[in-house]
Amino acid sequence: MTGAGEDWLRDGLDDIADAESSMWVRGVDYIAGWREARAAVDRLNRALLGVGFELSGVRAVASTDGAGRGVVRLAGRPIEVEELAGLLETLATTDGGVG
Repeated sequence: MTGAGEDWLRDGLDDIADAESSMWVRGVDYIAGWREARAAVDRLNRALLGVGFELSGVRAVASTDGAGRGVVRLAGRPIEVEELAGLLETLATTDGGVG
């Protein structure tokens, strides 16, 4: 996901690691973070379904980072992720983007 000139993609995400790369820490409330992420995942997945995507092709997945904060990950086949990126790019240019 990174490359020359693409460091902006990682801004604020440097501490997010794959589940296999970190151990659970006693006393960290991973469930609360996961629940928060799960609520966001449910909303995003409903939106994806609403614009015609199938969750077998692209979907949001709830997770946590090493500190127990909720993290939402996007999982999907490259072709569907490309379609989603195209949809978001079109939205950004026609509606002026988020904000």
